[in-house]
Amino acid sequence: MKVLVTGTEGYLGSLLAPELLRAGHDVIGVDTGYYKFGWLYRGTDRTALTLDKDLRNLTVEDLAGVDAVVHMAELSNDPLGALAPDVTYKVNHQGSVRLATLAKQAGVERFIYMSSCSVYGVATGEDVTERSGVNPQTPYAECKVLVERDVMPMADDTFSPTFLRNATAYGASPRMRFDIVLNNLSGVAWTTGEIAMTSDGTPWRPLVHGLDIAKAIKCVLAAPRDAVHNQVFNVGDSSQNYQVKEIADAVATVFTGCKLSFGDSGGDNRSYRVNFDKIHAELPGFSCDWNALRGAQQLYDVFSRIDLDEATFTGRGHTRLKQLQYLIATKQLDADLFWTY
Repeated sequence: MKVLVTGTEGYLGSLLAPELLRAGHDVIGVDTGYYKFGWLYRGTDRTALTLDKDLRNLTVEDLAGVDAVVHMAELSNDPLGALAPDVTYKVNHQGSVRLATLAKQAGVERFIYMSSCSVYGVATGEDVTERSGVNPQTPYAECKVLVERDVMPMADDTFSPTFLRNATAYGASPRMRFDIVLNNLSGVAWTTGEIAMTSDGTPWRPLVHGLDIAKAIKCVLAAPRDAVHNQVFNVGDSSQNYQVKEIADAVATVFTGCKLSFGDSGGDNRSYRVNFDKIHAELPGFSCDWNALRGAQQLYDVFSRIDLDEATFTGRGHTRLKQLQYLIATKQLDADLFWTY
């Protein structure tokens, strides 16, 4: 299958593209290159041929002959969405819907959209399912809801979208991110020997390893069309709903000697537990191979191998907001996050 993947130079895309190549797919990448500075380690034996192009500038011709699109390239994480909410909507909502429209015009049969469990926002009571109401708390999450709303009606006999609501990602990647919870706590533990949390750690977060997200995508591509047509799947495992304090405990277990403490404040108000039964029951071959403890151990092994230092951990190369602020401040990007040269 010829698969176009957007965001191949990102945290998840740099894991996915090699996995698809190993599975025998013909992979074309698309990435605008915001995070080229962010290689943490050599972590793959192959990479996809990648178009250096902004998502918003793709054309029907770029999609000629493509069987499936896996759309991962959006402005990711909530602090960035708060910094430039108008641009977040232009890229994540309008840009994503435009890409789906182009894909349909080009005759692409399958369109896999990377949504997020963050659409559930604050949820109490029973674990939320794909049928639960959404309650997005940030521009990032709102855009996910809007893309799902606008792309679903495009589905027909020739165009088959699938929406993967990923749990919060974690784990090692050559294009590392240290601005997501387990990765961040692991980096703090390694570089400082202490995890001093300002919150009480009680909010719930579902986690999923980046390689398990890649596995879900491979399973969708391999599944019969009827099994995934216009379907929403929560991606993760019900056993991996963690309170933040449990994530910190897992990190402290692996990073021995690390001092762990908690504060009194509630901090981030987002808290939700997610039910992942549907993907395990309806997507043949899917299961999660990782958990928080194993993910923390993987990060410990990577940090040991590369001798991670504090400057690298806290630098702009592995934190989305810092890198984009740098590119804007140096006038390499304009106010709409287009390259200026």
